[in-house]
Amino acid sequence: MRQNTYRSIISGADKRFRASFLRIILRPAGILYGLGMRIRNLMYDLGILSSCSVEVPVISIGNITTGGTGKTPLVIWMCNYLHQKGIRCAILTRGYKTQPEQISDEPALLTKACPGTAVVVNADRISGARKAIEQHQAQVLVLDDGFQHRKLKRDLDIVAIDATCPFGYNRVLPAGLLREPKSCLKRASAAVITRFDQADEAQIGRIEQEIHRYAPGIPIAKAAHRHTHAATYSNAAIELDQLRGKPVLAFCGIGNPNAFFDRLRRNGIDTVETIAFNDHHLYTTQDLKQIFSRADACGAEAIVCTQKDWVKSALLAPDRKDRIFAYLVMELEFWDGLDTITGLVDNLPIGNLNQTAKP
Repeated sequence: MRQNTYRSIISGADKRFRASFLRIILRPAGILYGLGMRIRNLMYDLGILSSCSVEVPVISIGNITTGGTGKTPLVIWMCNYLHQKGIRCAILTRGYKTQPEQISDEPALLTKACPGTAVVVNADRISGARKAIEQHQAQVLVLDDGFQHRKLKRDLDIVAIDATCPFGYNRVLPAGLLREPKSCLKRASAAVITRFDQADEAQIGRIEQEIHRYAPGIPIAKAAHRHTHAATYSNAAIELDQLRGKPVLAFCGIGNPNAFFDRLRRNGIDTVETIAFNDHHLYTTQDLKQIFSRADACGAEAIVCTQKDWVKSALLAPDRKDRIFAYLVMELEFWDGLDTITGLVDNLPIGNLNQTAKP
């Protein structure tokens, strides 16, 4: 089932009988999944399941919904902040659909966007932590997509909450997009509401209220995703003004494609056609031929995508010079609460330690 079809079913946007019937079937499955997650978390809380600690601080960047919360830009911001302070850090990522030591998709993006930061790809985060410490002399570990991964003990748990779909339609997978019940927010050290500028003040207020309902008193920061410019295969910079006024075809394979398309429109870019693939889509040469063919059909003078999609598609694109083919360079911009987040990070005991893992 395509991602957009699934979202339209669980959100209730699809009113057809078949969709309503599927929602009825999915709800008991969601209840069982949520119960399983509650039991698992309780076992960790009681010490029945144990976490492994390492002798360097661990910062987890995660979420409570599946896909598209703006977690990756937050990871990039965190690593660059640490790098600017002269701190050696490493990113631990499981690498979705990636084998150990392979780099693709998000790991490739992280490698490009975080110069001076080691990216360790391993589904076994404990093994990855040992490698980061022993081989890369990391002084702090950034655990990518780590909120539900409790085997590795962390010193700071930061949760990204997407303002455009904050709580996954208020149901646990597969009936909704929640990876665990909202009550699990109580484990968070802080929350960052991403895409803050794509929701109105009343919506943001309700999101804050819901976060504090389950995690009273935790600090909440607000951030937006800002496209600074576009870049081509040769890394030539294209100002957004050069795209405005041109018919553009946009494509992506991310968790929340509508947020990307909406951001383009807010930037004044005329998207005459949009193509949404499933999250972590593995592009083929045929995919790129079809994208360029559709651009021909709709008269698009430019084809744009996210940087995450670019790392998997650029080399497969037809060698054509008749139109722009580029990705949008994005930065995380804090609107509120930056000092709170940096304060939490600055208070971590980071230093040169004899780093070994211990159970």
